[in-house]
Amino acid sequence: MICFSRFKIHAAWLLAGLMLCMPAAASDPMPVVMGTATPGGGFPVFGDAVLRTVARTDPTLQIDARNTRGSTENIPLLEAGKLDIALVQGEAAYEALQGVGRPPSNVKIIAAMYSTPGMFVVRGDSPYRSIDDLRGKPVAFGAKGSGLVILARYVLNGLGLDMDKDFQAVYLERAGDGPAMVADGRVAALWGGGSSWPGFVAVTDAPSGGRFIAPTEAEIAKIRERHGFLKQLTLPANSFRGQTVPLSSVGSWSFIMARQNLPDETAYRLTRALHKGEDIIAGLLPQAKETRAANTASAAPEERMLHPGTLKYLREIKLK
Repeated sequence: MICFSRFKIHAAWLLAGLMLCMPAAASDPMPVVMGTATPGGGFPVFGDAVLRTVARTDPTLQIDARNTRGSTENIPLLEAGKLDIALVQGEAAYEALQGVGRPPSNVKIIAAMYSTPGMFVVRGDSPYRSIDDLRGKPVAFGAKGSGLVILARYVLNGLGLDMDKDFQAVYLERAGDGPAMVADGRVAALWGGGSSWPGFVAVTDAPSGGRFIAPTEAEIAKIRERHGFLKQLTLPANSFRGQTVPLSSVGSWSFIMARQNLPDETAYRLTRALHKGEDIIAGLLPQAKETRAANTASAAPEERMLHPGTLKYLREIKLK
């Protein structure tokens, strides 16, 4: 009887030890810290849509969305391991991954968010009709850490312009401050990008309405001749109130990116949860209609830039 009791005790300890050595069950909560950008811009809105979508498709992934100064802060925060994932605008991602002005970054792509054709918006009663008309005028280019500022710099450089010398460049503390500055005349124009971008919505929905200023076809060709990584993109008609025709410009894809050492299983589950919820996120946010696995597979500049967990999922669904 004593030996049997000892056997039971040893078996219990053995079972407990095995349980400690086993990986966490899929049902265990998995916290994920996500960096977005300053309030009033497109990234916090998109981040909220990601949070709500993943909560429905994989509730055990507990995403904590945090405001940051934007893309240029998100990348070093990922590299330092202070964020698990973050939203990064296309040009900032390009510079980091390619090592433009810095060593190449080891951050990885989890998903393509949406394409961002960059352009200006002015009041509907504004006299300005072209980029050249805005030269010498005060223009709000966005929050200092925003990837949209980097896009503006590339676009204007492609036209032989310097945003700080050829314009009265205004950099915002909060992305959401720009529309009010357009409305009251403190700036002639606001730079932004993407369908349903909150700044564009605010200007075009104002009583005076809004009008867009985008590069001409000749200007697009000139920009892309100098900066070939920028893609010609189209803002569909009726993306904003009063915008009845499609508008062409240049831009790139924004990405959800991850720290290099984010566990493969976490990245896999994030990718799976997001793309299983493609219809959900598209219903929450118009530009998120582009947040699709096929776009993640095609928009990544190189396969090695995809997180291994993301690549595993794309291969499972035959997109890689």
